[in-house]
Amino acid sequence: MNLSRPTIFFIAGLILFTSADIAAQREGGKADVVGKIVDAGSGDPLEFATVSFYTPDSSLVSGVVTDLQGQFKIELAPGSYYSLVQFVSYEDKYFSGITLAEGQKRMNLGTIAVEADSETLQEVVVEAERGQMEMSFDKRIFNVSKDPSNVGRTATQLLDNVPSVTVDTDGNVALRGSQNVRILIDGKPSGLVGISGSNGLQSLQGSLIESIEVVTNPSVRYQAEGSAGIINIVLKKDDRNGVNGSFELNAGYPANYGASANVNFRREKINYFVNYGANYRESPGGGSSFQRYTLPDTSFITRRTEDRTRGGWAHNLRAGADFFVTPKDIITVSGVVRYEDGENVNNLIYEDFNSNDVLQNRTGRVNTEQENELNSEVTLNYERSFDDKDRKLTAYAQFRDNNETEDSDIEQRLLEGEDIDMIMLRQRSLNDETERNILIQSDYVHPFSKDGKFEAGFRSTLRRINTSYLVEEQDSVGTWNNLVNFTNDFRYTENVHAVYGLIANRHGKVSYQAGLRAELSDIQTLLLQTDETNNRLYANLFPSIHANYHLNETHSWQVSYSRRISRPRFRELNPFSSFSDARNIRTGNPNLNPEFTNSYEIGYLVNGKTSTIYAGVYNRRTSDVSQRVNYVDSDGVTFSQPLNLAFENAFGVESNISKDWFDWWTSSVNFNFYRSIIEGDFNGESLNADTYTWSGRVNSRVTLWKKINYQVNAFYRAPQNTPQGERLAYYAIDMGLNRDILNGNGTINLSVRDILNSRKWRGITQGETFYQESEFQWRARQFMVSFVYRLNQKKRGGGREEREDFEGGEGDF
Repeated sequence: MNLSRPTIFFIAGLILFTSADIAAQREGGKADVVGKIVDAGSGDPLEFATVSFYTPDSSLVSGVVTDLQGQFKIELAPGSYYSLVQFVSYEDKYFSGITLAEGQKRMNLGTIAVEADSETLQEVVVEAERGQMEMSFDKRIFNVSKDPSNVGRTATQLLDNVPSVTVDTDGNVALRGSQNVRILIDGKPSGLVGISGSNGLQSLQGSLIESIEVVTNPSVRYQAEGSAGIINIVLKKDDRNGVNGSFELNAGYPANYGASANVNFRREKINYFVNYGANYRESPGGGSSFQRYTLPDTSFITRRTEDRTRGGWAHNLRAGADFFVTPKDIITVSGVVRYEDGENVNNLIYEDFNSNDVLQNRTGRVNTEQENELNSEVTLNYERSFDDKDRKLTAYAQFRDNNETEDSDIEQRLLEGEDIDMIMLRQRSLNDETERNILIQSDYVHPFSKDGKFEAGFRSTLRRINTSYLVEEQDSVGTWNNLVNFTNDFRYTENVHAVYGLIANRHGKVSYQAGLRAELSDIQTLLLQTDETNNRLYANLFPSIHANYHLNETHSWQVSYSRRISRPRFRELNPFSSFSDARNIRTGNPNLNPEFTNSYEIGYLVNGKTSTIYAGVYNRRTSDVSQRVNYVDSDGVTFSQPLNLAFENAFGVESNISKDWFDWWTSSVNFNFYRSIIEGDFNGESLNADTYTWSGRVNSRVTLWKKINYQVNAFYRAPQNTPQGERLAYYAIDMGLNRDILNGNGTINLSVRDILNSRKWRGITQGETFYQESEFQWRARQFMVSFVYRLNQKKRGGGREEREDFEGGEGDF
């Protein structure tokens, strides 16, 4: 694997900082302080316990972790100190009176015994049973790491289990029925998402994810992209003193094997963190379709079956360091590398019948694809706090370098007749994509009263994507010839510059925030084969208003409005990017316009100690709405292309309820009713649609015998009309089971995804000359087992304790 230049710079910089830190520890006339930490009851040594040393004014000086014999050694300068010993499931142990004289070389603190904390162990179990969903001013938090049924899943699969979020057969993520949703990693864009939409999430291991945050009506501190809202994926990270982390191994059927590690090391003024995950999987799937064509001079029927396996290796590495330069200044340097080496096999069988339903021919088409993707990312973040509480300045810079190659070999054979198994044709395709992103952002928060604050900031993103797509076919003498109708070289440039201002305050029972964001978009596309360009330059204003009326401490009304934009995704603009199925071709449209949405929402929130209830209504009014439209050419080939229709008016009712019934039972319910009215036409064909649909999700978790957590998730999505047909009902049930071992330091998990093997997309599509019924399954039912070991970590609870709401900067959650 060849690492990109930014990745090499990041690794070299991290080594340099680490070396400098180690060297600094050796300077000066310091003394060695040694000791041993043991269990007070058994006398056994406690390995990996944290021993921290403080000055009398409680300023942290340094810390150390005990070795396998429970012993520690640390260098300290002359002076007076007190120490704190911490170990998971044990009581904190303080001892003082540590004085090092000038010239002293060594001090032995002897054996220090710490008591096991049985109350803490019990709290760990109870806390872990709570808080899978939390509500705040303008977002919902889903603590997906607490769900045992999520073992061994990818980020895409975790999203598909989040209320109001759906993932279709192509991996596209939708929120409340709209795919125009912005996906962030730790509050910022990231190469972990991938080049085109959200394809990278299919190789991001769920074990690296702490929680998922859903913002349905974002304020102006966020970029205006994503008319349906924002989904923020929060990765695991810790900054406690000493060494702490977690390690996971998992295995499953169909083939799914992985390992991951999340480790943090805090020493004095530097906190190092690293997350790594490796996974090998083979994901079988497939589907079938029935197609009837009625053309002017003929009619025929095609039955199509598909059997596919997608798999290979995926590696995700995230590492960095927080430098606490002063008590008020923090610099964070971090980097991400994602590498995927996959092999995908797609086996298609076509059966063609005449108008009398008599079989005419049967052919098979096999596409073997090698897929390689390397994404690297380097970020630099600066945070400055002030004496005034909540006053903060942040600056952020990021560079991303993404590369993806898809190399396919295609063979088509006869499966009937005298020439059975004869190769009819050989084709091959090569798709090479590169992306470069530069992001610069700064935000400032200035409080002017107890509850009032002013925010302002700017953001610039520079994005370049180049794709070269080549399709060739072999003739009878073995020469490869270019299929010019499908080959293209496409260039995409997107520069977006933004400034915003926001004010927030509270008067009595009313709290509010209002702001305005201005964005300048400069977008250029170039199709090299035809020298066709499409340049867009537009400036827009995006206001937002949020208000809460607090009836009391737990009950409140929420009202919000925002204006949003959804720019066409790169794959939606690129004319061609796939040729695996020669009879069903998905294309892009370089002439797509952006969508503009006015979003309104009003809701009622109850945030109690043991329950959270939200019920609300929402409305999205979108102009130039984009929809995929199917049409059939004279050869019976179905093309699917995104087009701008006139208008969509979507509104719905949503309710979320989370309740802790007892210490051993917690549950949550989500319900969403949705209506969409679409107006538009294509080639004289009306594409107006008025559809009603609803979806529901139930999650229940119980603790059996105070040791075993058992969880079941079930969801159902009702049928929905589309501009060209109907999407049929969709449902599934998942189950998970886990038990803590090793005194709470380890956990064994068992899970089954899609118990009924019913997670299948089914639909009907029809036009003036065709009718189609289809069914597709992205992944078959999966069984998983995993083991998690926590080092100096309590099992994360995610209970209902108060969390500080995010503020300042669009990505500072």
